[in-house]
Amino acid sequence: MGINTSNKQRLFGTSGIRGVVNRGLSPDFCRQVALAMGTTLPQYSTVCIATDTRVSREVIKGAVVSGLLSSNINVVDLGILPTPALALLTRQLGFDAGIMVTASHNPPEFNGIKLFTGDSLGYSQAQEAEIEKVYFSGAFRQGGKGSLEHVDSTEQEYLSFIKDKLPLPGFNHQLRIVVDPGNGAASKFASDIFAQMGLTIIPINDEPDGLFPGRNPEPREDTLWSTMQFLREENADLAVCFDGDADRVVFCDQEGFLGFNKPVAFISRLVVEETGKRKVATTVEAGKLLDLAVNDLGVEVVRGKVGDVNVAYLARELDAALGVEQVGVYILPQAGYYPDSIFASLILLSHLSHPSQIREFFQCLPTLSFEKARVSCPNELKETVMAQLRDSLLAPSPRSEFWLKIIDRQPEINNLDGLRLEFADSWMLVRASGTEPAIRVIAESGLKAQADELISEGKKLVQSLVEVNQ
Repeated sequence: MGINTSNKQRLFGTSGIRGVVNRGLSPDFCRQVALAMGTTLPQYSTVCIATDTRVSREVIKGAVVSGLLSSNINVVDLGILPTPALALLTRQLGFDAGIMVTASHNPPEFNGIKLFTGDSLGYSQAQEAEIEKVYFSGAFRQGGKGSLEHVDSTEQEYLSFIKDKLPLPGFNHQLRIVVDPGNGAASKFASDIFAQMGLTIIPINDEPDGLFPGRNPEPREDTLWSTMQFLREENADLAVCFDGDADRVVFCDQEGFLGFNKPVAFISRLVVEETGKRKVATTVEAGKLLDLAVNDLGVEVVRGKVGDVNVAYLARELDAALGVEQVGVYILPQAGYYPDSIFASLILLSHLSHPSQIREFFQCLPTLSFEKARVSCPNELKETVMAQLRDSLLAPSPRSEFWLKIIDRQPEINNLDGLRLEFADSWMLVRASGTEPAIRVIAESGLKAQADELISEGKKLVQSLVEVNQ
């Protein structure tokens, strides 16, 4: 969720602007955001726009285009595209900026606006703040007459660029790959690209449909059961599963869901070995498996704020081999500083002689239990709840037995983004979501019982604070 009612001067969240269509995200609101964006660009700039498959795409896109045209900005409509393709083509085709109309992994009733610079980078916080200043002041540049053009068939532009960037050794063409775009923006797009690379493709949920009838647009173990069943029925080797706009990807094999941390760690190691760079940029949500997977290569894992834009800027600052988010986001500098799940999937497949390689690699590493939970919290209460949570670490007021036990363990406290508590044998993060009305609790430990306790007690504490403030 990008619209922050507790702070009227903020529109953007961790990944653009998001909201429920015709509630927090009305066409008129989107038009004014586009007017504000257009006002910050030089007159006669040319901006490209694309959408995912959501049923509200034409309404929201029409409002955004209207605002841009009125601020004397020329617009090129690229149709339905994955976010990686829109981001890359913004740079490759010479646009001044790019706009993706998407709510990524959120449910069908959501939509949103995500902005990219002419260099394929997501808009920085300073650029977002400039748009917000214009929006809230109402100082729009209006009365212009920008032009509108429609361009189709940009897939080959994307493919030709990515193909040149793929590392050796190349693909095992005997592998049978299930491609599951979840009826989202990668439908027909990813499977076609994989097929053109000579891979044997078995598609599922490959028809564009903004109601996402095949499965939830967020690919997780509990939403991919039918995909895993399909993989086994087809005797396939690996399933490549995208979210609604294909800026995230996760994987399944014959044994089931490969999880989030293993593919991120495995692909990170591949890219480190390929590039020779010794830093990986990630977020406070990332587990320790990533560190363990690249430790013998002398790699430093640097954790920053959550959000692919934050990771992109951190990766650029560090000159990192890549930037990753635990949920399946991959930022690969050899292509650009934007999330590209399709390119990341091809990198993995180009190094895979057999899918068992992934699980086998981790057999020699410690087993970690990584758990996540979600507590519903109205957007207007997030800041209050998180402030009270931080205060409870220091305040002399009565605390729960669990919280006293936490404090007695003298954790290292990281306030960079949420509240991450580092212990010698585990860690715990409580953080307000930047994309939906919720507060997330994440924990990791070598002992599942300990991770489960951290999650359970963390949820209780957050829930109690939410209830007190309602």
